[in-house]
Amino acid sequence: MKKIVLGCLCLAAAGFILPLSGCKGKNKSEHVTLTVWESTNGPDEFIRKAGEIYEQSHPGIKIKYVNVELADAVGQIALDGPAGKGPDVFAAPHDKLGTLVVGGHVLETPPESFNPKTLASCKKALTYDGKLYGYPVSAETYALFYNKALISENEVPKTWASLAEWTKAFNAKNPDKRGFVMNAGEGYYTIIFTTSDGNRLFGEEGTDRQNSNINSEKSIAGMKFFQSLRSALDIPANDLDTATVDGAFQSGNAVMHITGLWNVVAFEKAGIDFGVAPLPSLPGEKTPASSFSGTRAMFVSAYTDFPKEAAEFAAFLASDEMQKLRFECTGALPAVDIELESKYAKGFLEQLSYAFPMPSIPEMSMFWEAMNNASKNIWNGADVKAELDACNASMVSK
Repeated sequence: MKKIVLGCLCLAAAGFILPLSGCKGKNKSEHVTLTVWESTNGPDEFIRKAGEIYEQSHPGIKIKYVNVELADAVGQIALDGPAGKGPDVFAAPHDKLGTLVVGGHVLETPPESFNPKTLASCKKALTYDGKLYGYPVSAETYALFYNKALISENEVPKTWASLAEWTKAFNAKNPDKRGFVMNAGEGYYTIIFTTSDGNRLFGEEGTDRQNSNINSEKSIAGMKFFQSLRSALDIPANDLDTATVDGAFQSGNAVMHITGLWNVVAFEKAGIDFGVAPLPSLPGEKTPASSFSGTRAMFVSAYTDFPKEAAEFAAFLASDEMQKLRFECTGALPAVDIELESKYAKGFLEQLSYAFPMPSIPEMSMFWEAMNNASKNIWNGADVKAELDACNASMVSK
């Protein structure tokens, strides 16, 4: 018991005050093994290193890493949790929060255990029906990458209209390269064209389950403008998949590209000297276009036998020190407001200030395929209103 009390005191000293009662599950134990689900290629390294550090100050706790990829976690917790084979703590994207809460798969987070330096967008992303769930460990959005060998920082277009004009002129002079590329068939990116004048998917708070706004007048106008960009990037949507456009920038054959921090290491290894700027503004706007922001969180399983120990470790992963370690291991933006040693962080953090959290209501699970299909069809010349009406019908039941 003494070891456990000391662990609580350490967290309290770090700014985390966790409740001592009120959780279901077994009592404290001298030997507790917490199973943690996370992805590979960086997050796994972070969990192992953080686990080793945590075990040193919590000798009664063992951290067991198990590989479950982010995209699989929500489906797998629904199967393994009730069967008693699930994790104590697991990573999941915030847009699945509604599914997790409605399914009864995650425990609520006491507000006092939240790191006070947590970014406002991350806290909002993990709020459902006025309650907090999970502990944010990274924030993400995308921005405009540019190849410094082909365009100077001062030349980077500030509006989408000027980007299109610059691209056309560049393409005419450089037929073997592309002035700009993006995944034109991925709703994660194309959503930006629907956001003029505060228009937001599922309303300002992302919770209006009866009105997606994806086929509002503002969305239709924005996606018509998106369709007009085909004149600057005259390639069918199926040939603008993520691997292709990433490869074009990585090979030095594209000047500008919309992507995220996850590509920084690959582009650096390819020898590309690049910068990162906020997205260009949409017609009629003066600020960067609004992008989706995502929050990756560590959730405490509702099926854990050790809810308090699991919550303490999850809170530890969201501490300032561990957020710096996670940035070193993964390159993903921290979910807390701390100083970073990265020449690319400024561009992403600026874009993040104009981003909005992906809605987390259950209807969001229908958004991806519907908006991906609509985006591809619109890019390829289909009627914009008809496509967005169909997209809306896939998500909202009247």
